[in-house]
Amino acid sequence: MIRAVLLDLLGVVYDGDTQIAGAVAAVEHLREAGLPLRFVSNTTRSPRDRILAQLAALGVRVTDEELLTPARAAVEWLRRHGRQPHLLVHPDLEAEFSSLDGRNGRAVVVGDAGDAFDHASLNRAFRELIAGADFLALATNRTFKDADGLLSLDAGAFVAALEFASGRSPVVLGKPSPDFFLSALAGLNCPAADAVMIGDDAESDVAGALRAGLGAALLVRTGKYRPGDETRFDPAPTALVDDLAAATDWILEARRAETDSGDAL
Repeated sequence: MIRAVLLDLLGVVYDGDTQIAGAVAAVEHLREAGLPLRFVSNTTRSPRDRILAQLAALGVRVTDEELLTPARAAVEWLRRHGRQPHLLVHPDLEAEFSSLDGRNGRAVVVGDAGDAFDHASLNRAFRELIAGADFLALATNRTFKDADGLLSLDAGAFVAALEFASGRSPVVLGKPSPDFFLSALAGLNCPAADAVMIGDDAESDVAGALRAGLGAALLVRTGKYRPGDETRFDPAPTALVDDLAAATDWILEARRAETDSGDAL
């Protein structure tokens, strides 16, 4: 029985400052059906308060506890391990790490630093790693849909460069880490097998969710989706749908079928 829904944001609910057609109404339909929601974004450029404000401006009701980002997961990791961060992230995100004063060593934190990715910044991070710092990747996405509508390099390429040079493997805190999906379900009293993920990234959103044990993962044809993405990664999507509105219809129909099947027994 479907008991919870995880949703990506960029490319699923909105593109830039514009909602994807029907997305706001689809979120409300899921809420009206009594399904708890968690918004699981891999964005590592926008701080948390800006994401919540953007959603509110679009008319999407999201509480603080419903939004999970890699930056929040990283802060919790750093606090738990007592590490001081060496940041290679977008300047807008740096404030989220300002309250940390770890005394048990250092950790390199890599996100989508945008124009801050240059040889000097990458080399500083590399030197921290070979000196023994822990290695945290906020996300390993290959690409994202940029403001001009085209795909741009995401953090994954730069994480891979540091991994290659240092010989160190990162702790991945965002999607496709299984822990990220499972932490989104924590507190919902919902087994992973009873949850559905909706995303536009066949690798991080969909295959990642299925590898984490979620019962279904739907790939939408919006955002960064390109024809053929549904065949490029394993596991393949449970279903390929046009957009969030179609994904909502799929979920509600699947729930009705489950209910009808239960009534027939």
